[in-house]
Amino acid sequence: MAGSIEDYHADFADGERAICALLAETVEEHLPEAEAKVWHGHPVWFFDGNPTVGYSKQTRGIRLMFWSGAGFDEPRLNVPGRKFKDASIFYKSADEVDLSELERRLEKSRHIAWDYKNIVKRKGVLKRLTATTGES
Repeated sequence: MAGSIEDYHADFADGERAICALLAETVEEHLPEAEAKVWHGHPVWFFDGNPTVGYSKQTRGIRLMFWSGAGFDEPRLNVPGRKFKDASIFYKSADEVDLSELERRLEKSRHIAWDYKNIVKRKGVLKRLTATTGES
């Protein structure tokens, strides 16, 4: 795991740190080829420059967000984005993380993806990628 992601966890309460560590370890295990970094202040994993999954500490808990999650057909991924194709779930304890759900969503993130990398170039228009290789 990248040092900057570990630094992100450093000041959290034990319960929050446990959630974040579990999420990071699971993402790293199931998306080993994804690039991990702290982006806009929180951990995010990328395929070919496109954000795929990330998490952040918010008032409601730890928010796990999939940038293309609205297309995953996952009932518990029930906090849709207002403007784009993202969807999220909040966790207040590590016990709430269903690993089989998380692993299934991570697999879906390989196949259901939108081209956020070029959204500015396309003036806010999202285009579906054909694969996690970044082809559109």
